[in-house]
This record gives sequence, structure tokens and C-alpha cells, in this order.
Amino acid sequence: MDVFTALLTRRSVTRLLDPAPGDEEFRYLLQSAATAPDHGVLRPWRWILVRDDGLDIVVDSLAEERPDLSRAQLAAKVVRAPLKAMLVFRPRVGHRVPEWEQLAAASAMTHALLLLLHARGYGAIWRTGLLCTSRTLPTRLGLGAEERLLGALDIGSPDPSAPPQRRRPPVDVRDHVATLV
Repeated sequence: MDVFTALLTRRSVTRLLDPAPGDEEFRYLLQSAATAPDHGVLRPWRWILVRDDGLDIVVDSLAEERPDLSRAQLAAKVVRAPLKAMLVFRPRVGHRVPEWEQLAAASAMTHALLLLLHARGYGAIWRTGLLCTSRTLPTRLGLGAEERLLGALDIGSPDPSAPPQRRRPPVDVRDHVATLV
């Protein structure tokens, strides 16, 4: 799939089934995604791949701080794909490259990864919400003091029985570009 097709056809996919990429395939795709712009080549991110029993650990952690939701409700929010790739942002505090630029590098890499997953036939969606606001999950995942979750990519194969995704209308960018003369 060429880059234009990938950019124009990638959509967030909510109904995901097996198979998902294995650890080695994920690393292979990440190696390419890591070429995204990264001032200082800091790689201010890391991934934690969660599947199978690991998903139960995430659900249990969230259940501790959300007694208003049943475990089944939390599981329905968390276990939506065979692979949950947790994106950990680990900025280099005090570095000459400011934190906002490091965050931009992590986001650019993640977008590149989403495009690569799509080009390989996988579906994915970037999830935030409870994962990013949890007080207990970072400890359970072994995050350092300076690290924080930016969310997770739910990754798998698109469900062929899901309704087709709506086509996006062309983006009108005329009001988003100015020329300084």
C-alpha cells in the first residue's frame, strides 16, 4: 500500500479480532515508525504489550479505583482487542529539547505506527480515558516517576462482519494555510 492510500484510507477500527501482530512483528513495525521526526533522537517513549492474562491485570487495577463500575463493565472498556499496546511517555527532563517537542515526537511515531499497521492489514484505535487517568495502573505497569501513559493502541484484525466504515469527506484546508509575503 502506498503512503497516500494509507493516509487516505486509515480509520480507527473498533471491532478487532485475532490475529494481532506478535511481539516480533510489532518490533519490526516499530523500527520503521521510530524514524518519525524526533529532535535530538531521544526516543522519549516505550511500549508495553498487553494480551491475554495481562489484560486482566489492567482490568483489576482499574477496578480498584472505580468501584462505581462492575468488573464486567471495565472489562468491556479495556478488553476490546487481542493486543493492547500501552504507550508510555518518558520525557528527558531538563534536556535542551523541551518536553512539548518530545511529546510531539512520541505522537508522530504513534501516527506512523498506526499507518504501518493499516498497511499490513491490521486495524487499530488509539484509546485514552481511564488508562491515562488511573492512579494505580502506572505502578502496576512499573512506570518510573517521570513516565506517564499516553493511552493504548487496541490492535487486531478488523471484524469482517462489522458495518463498513463511513468515508470521510475531503478535508478543506484553505482556511488552514496562509502565505506570508
